[in-house]
Amino acid sequence: MNILLLGSGGREHALAWKLRESLKCDYLFIAPGNAGTHFLGTNLPFAVDDIKSIIKACKFHNIQMVVIGPEAALAAGVREAILAEEDLKKVIVIGPGKLGATLESSKDFSKKFMEKYSIPTAQAITFESGQADLAKKYINTEAKAPFVIKADGLAAGKGVIITSDKEEAFTAIDDMLVSNKFGKSGEKILIEQFLDGIELSVFVLTNGKQYTILGAAKDYKRI
Repeated sequence: MNILLLGSGGREHALAWKLRESLKCDYLFIAPGNAGTHFLGTNLPFAVDDIKSIIKACKFHNIQMVVIGPEAALAAGVREAILAEEDLKKVIVIGPGKLGATLESSKDFSKKFMEKYSIPTAQAITFESGQADLAKKYINTEAKAPFVIKADGLAAGKGVIITSDKEEAFTAIDDMLVSNKFGKSGEKILIEQFLDGIELSVFVLTNGKQYTILGAAKDYKRI
């Protein structure tokens, strides 16, 4: 089996290491990869959301499985783009479609999803561009410190501000809704209830019917 792995971080290096160990793996390609993945397969010089190059590589290298690491590639609709090609319909694509990826790429969407299906989650209010003053009023009158301010979209782990200082909260609101610090990702923000505890990510693979739990990890963003 020829495999294409999309991504360039430590996560993709770990995936490449294990994929390379599989007896089912004939050739491994990583796009764009990194210095470490260079020793495990062939790095290809294009971005994870460069759909034209991904499709071209799948056809040229006779790819039978694509593993998508980064959220940005999923949000760009890489899965749909591959499977829309007549001669790539049988390719196994590991990663959700654009709609499923919205659970990760939009905090507003995921919050509404969790509320709709009674999944326990911190309470939150969403504000959009042009509503910076409303957001500040909410901080002043209703929100309780510490204040949790989140950019709606993907921000590489940097779109969350937690502060007990109102002025710092106001600055964060202006950075996102007025100064456009995070681009489209900050066109909406959430001001969320603060929950004290340990953040934990649990990783699951599913085909829509069965699932297997890969394990859990803790992120240390502040460090």
